[in-house]
Amino acid sequence: MGKGKKMNKVILMGRLARDVDARYTQGENAMCIARYTLAVDRRTGKKDAEQTADFISIVAFGKAGEFAEKYLHKGTKVVVTGRIQTGSYTNKDGQKVYTTDVVAEDQEFAESKKAEGAEAGNAGGSANKTNDGAPDDFMSFEGSESALPF
Repeated sequence: MGKGKKMNKVILMGRLARDVDARYTQGENAMCIARYTLAVDRRTGKKDAEQTADFISIVAFGKAGEFAEKYLHKGTKVVVTGRIQTGSYTNKDGQKVYTTDVVAEDQEFAESKKAEGAEAGNAGGSANKTNDGAPDDFMSFEGSESALPF
């Protein structure tokens, strides 16, 4: 990278560890701020090692926050693309608390509705096929495009 160029980009895939906590700012231009925790499996490199996960704090603002509030819930498997943001505040006991969040810029479903419900994996296998021969990795949608959240 050239002098002065910086990059802050992260891509994560995991499951929501809890439901989304969405709040709206006050005022004329109210904005959604949605927070959730993403459980991301950690690769240990050891064959029979116990699976461990990192729990990453995600925050989504505006339309991304509204999308998270409406469509994401505990157990949903998603791919989140964003940037790391650090900050700090002083808590009620006067102690400085440091924070690290991923600010979501893009959130995409990582599995079909059918697989999510079963929370079973077809890990390592080929995509399941529906009766019409199409992979079930995509959610079916009936309706007009104007109803889409994006």
